[in-house]
Amino acid sequence: MKPVKYIGMDVHKAMTVIAVIDSAGKVLAEAIIETKGSTILEFLKSQRGTLHVAFEEGTQAAWLYDLIHPRVASVIVCDPRRIVRRGNKADKLDAKRLAELLRTGALRPVYHGEKSTRAVKELALSYVSVVRDGTRIKNRLKALFRGRGIECGGTAVYSPDKRSDWLAKLDSAAVCARAARLWQELDCVERLSEEAAKDLVAEARKHAVIKILQSIPGIGPVRAAVILGVAGTPHRFRTKRQFWATAAGRGHCNDRGVRGG
Repeated sequence: MKPVKYIGMDVHKAMTVIAVIDSAGKVLAEAIIETKGSTILEFLKSQRGTLHVAFEEGTQAAWLYDLIHPRVASVIVCDPRRIVRRGNKADKLDAKRLAELLRTGALRPVYHGEKSTRAVKELALSYVSVVRDGTRIKNRLKALFRGRGIECGGTAVYSPDKRSDWLAKLDSAAVCARAARLWQELDCVERLSEEAAKDLVAEARKHAVIKILQSIPGIGPVRAAVILGVAGTPHRFRTKRQFWATAAGRGHCNDRGVRGG
């Protein structure tokens, strides 16, 4: 019969503290290893038996969950706010405490599902980056006209149909060439924005939580997907205010692509 082992992992940016205990609560191993995929997998391979792993929700939780979930019996990602600390915080004690709470079934799991949000996060970062590039180009366009006393409020200056009229207002061929290139950049970025939004929404639809986000007034499919990619899970935030502040910071892109200037 394979021995059952409970592994607590206290994960940090550079190092991970690990404690392994058996079904009786006896400490079998302790280690401090590099927070690197190959190193973590090597440690797990060295542990024979049925392995159950626990670690706290955090920045690297989704990556770590995807890394070790196929290779152990179970993984619990827990809410650090629900763990009762004893005395001063110490890395080894935290790892042991996690292993012990895992053994006794006292951990409250944070749902990560069969698929993490890593793909959504990468696509959201790509989309937001393209949107910001578009905003910068629009700002440069307006600055070019305003610097010459030409009023350009609203979004008409971006319209492909009116560009010849806008060029006629400029005072030199060099300035016209500069404006034309900015419009070319904008056209390219808007096309990329549409492609990025399409990929992002398609990936986000694989997650049931996206329907909950879209049920909130004012949040469409693109904005909901950006929030999911940026936040991942609300459990890594101490308060609702922190969660929505982060969501608003990255989720302000509209559902039609590049924002208007």
